[in-house]
Amino acid sequence: MEDTEVSEDIEVSDRDEHADVGESPARRPRRRGRTALLIACAAALGVVAGTCAGYVVQAGRAPDPLPPLSQPVVPQSKGKAPEPLSAARDRKVRTDGDLRKLLVKRPKGATDLPNALTPDRWQSVLEMAEMYTHSDTVFTQLVEADFRRAALDGWREDGTMVSVRLRQYRDEATVASAEAALYEQGWAEGRHPSTVGRAIPGSGTGQVYVHAQPEREAGYIPLYTAEAYASRGDILMEVSLVGPRPISKKRAMQVARQQWERL
Repeated sequence: MEDTEVSEDIEVSDRDEHADVGESPARRPRRRGRTALLIACAAALGVVAGTCAGYVVQAGRAPDPLPPLSQPVVPQSKGKAPEPLSAARDRKVRTDGDLRKLLVKRPKGATDLPNALTPDRWQSVLEMAEMYTHSDTVFTQLVEADFRRAALDGWREDGTMVSVRLRQYRDEATVASAEAALYEQGWAEGRHPSTVGRAIPGSGTGQVYVHAQPEREAGYIPLYTAEAYASRGDILMEVSLVGPRPISKKRAMQVARQQWERL
């Protein structure tokens, strides 16, 4: 009896031991221990400490000197200085000189206009403003546009009064000469909506206006008019023809082209 009980106990113990050491169909996952967590925290602290140490070392260093702003002096080459450009090659030389020399020449047989405002053919900003009805407003506009000077001439030919004027601006802050040309062209088109401008060849935006309807004013004979406006560089070109008879488009264009070619 005792032997039988002992053998049964041995068999039961063997089964339990085999069950402990044997492989089960689905092994249960192991829990992460505290050792792995401590290693991860130490690594993170090491990265932070290394970054702080780098900032401390960089702050303790002397700043790198900046490169010099001045450039090395280049020795001037020896030789003869170049001659300045002539007026034929540099328009600035022409326009900065005597502006009256750029006015179109009078045709043969032309006579002076009566009561010429400027016998010397120069016109100041004040003299120019006084030609308009609202002279104070025109004076302010010319000053704000950096008006520099003006040269003009006028004559009478076959009963028609012809006048040309070169209005020069400084054209530093704005291109006042081109803006003034567009303004005058708009004024000519607004006074006579039926008039169609004709382009001055080679002038870009230059236009000639020949008005078919005369200007009428009580107490005066009707007067026919034609006008032309164009800009080149810092100069505005103005041409005006006034007469008791209609003015041909050919004649108005001829005067405008001659003055344009002088520029």
